[in-house]
Amino acid sequence: MARVQIELPQSWLYRLRLTVRVTDVNYGGHLGNDRVLGLVHEARVRWLASCGLSEKDVGGPGLIMADAALAFRGEAFLGDELEAELGAADVRRSGFDLVYRLTRVADGVEIALAKTGMVCFDYAGRKVSRIPAGLARMLGNPA
Repeated sequence: MARVQIELPQSWLYRLRLTVRVTDVNYGGHLGNDRVLGLVHEARVRWLASCGLSEKDVGGPGLIMADAALAFRGEAFLGDELEAELGAADVRRSGFDLVYRLTRVADGVEIALAKTGMVCFDYAGRKVSRIPAGLARMLGNPA
């Protein structure tokens, strides 16, 4: 089986620090794979909030996640402080990818890479929508 490959963006749009909580640790004693998605979701929501947006309103439509991929690089443990970085890639008419990197602050070890495919979605009309111009600019695509 081919390994998941996640390409890093040329620049990061947002950075924040998150701490591994007891609810993030699995039976193996380390950060669980399902919880990595929770951490990148937190990063995405905080980034949007820092821009005055939310997943329900990115300048008209909301966002819906179409797909996700994770690639693990190292272990993280209870209490570890992680730097989460978020960047954009592959901006299209109605969607884009957000790429994330989680790194342990104490020693710089890369813990995980993730990608979420996001689609603009009109929740009232229940249909895919075009990316608003303001969001496209924020993502680095002025068109």
